[in-house]
Amino acid sequence: MKLFFIADFFLRDILGGGELNNHELVRLLKTKGFTSKEIQSHLVNEEWIKERDNFVISNFINLSELCKNQLLNKKYIIYEHDHKYVKNRNPCLYPDFKAPKEELINLSFYKNAKAVLCQSNLHLDIIYKNTGLDNLVNLGGNLWSTDSLEHMRKLCATTKEDKYCILDSHIPHKNKDDAIRYCKIKNYNYSLVSDSNYYNFLEKMSSNSSFVFFPKTPETLSRITVEARMMNMKTITNKNVGAMSEPWFSLKGEELIEKMLLKRQEITDKIIRILNE
Repeated sequence: MKLFFIADFFLRDILGGGELNNHELVRLLKTKGFTSKEIQSHLVNEEWIKERDNFVISNFINLSELCKNQLLNKKYIIYEHDHKYVKNRNPCLYPDFKAPKEELINLSFYKNAKAVLCQSNLHLDIIYKNTGLDNLVNLGGNLWSTDSLEHMRKLCATTKEDKYCILDSHIPHKNKDDAIRYCKIKNYNYSLVSDSNYYNFLEKMSSNSSFVFFPKTPETLSRITVEARMMNMKTITNKNVGAMSEPWFSLKGEELIEKMLLKRQEITDKIIRILNE
């Protein structure tokens, strides 16, 4: 089967959790006989859609309303990475994560998908609470390459400084400021970590004993929190981390790495079953 993968950005454009996950999904599907053509959402038009079928749609903020309407007549799945059924993409602003009806958008687009792929129990629960969709599927994790998992296996055994790692992100909902405030109140020695090179970033992060992260919006899974645990770091976070709703979250280090290796096959097989329906 030939698939057409639509997303706002790909790994060649930005180093993000969704992009890392999508890149590995395309690679894994290729090993199962699927071919994928990647196209950024802002480049998609109605004529292009008319001539094709079998779409995997990731982040689609830059996809026009005309294109979304055209896709309603096609076979597609949505690989959801946040909450694009809410205007502000942040259900955390509302009591019990439930947005008012007038704040909901894209409902027909979600409803007509063969499946809406969610990344954790928390993610699925919040989407269902707001939409009542019956095509939600929990993948229960993310995809990492075997190389990155083996790299983290090495890092989980390294000596760590008694320091608290904070993601040095300028994205407001990653909430760097509250993490810094927390460390200052506790009088913890902390370091701000960032790097455009993924492996360098993991190495910098893993040199710390703990990871502090208080996202303002519900993280569908929070790859970085799972990575911290795979590298044997203590995690200090809040209820907005989707991974905390998964039964495997109590695992750390080698055990969690082994679980994520199994998840590669499990998630890929689940997606293939949906695509073949």
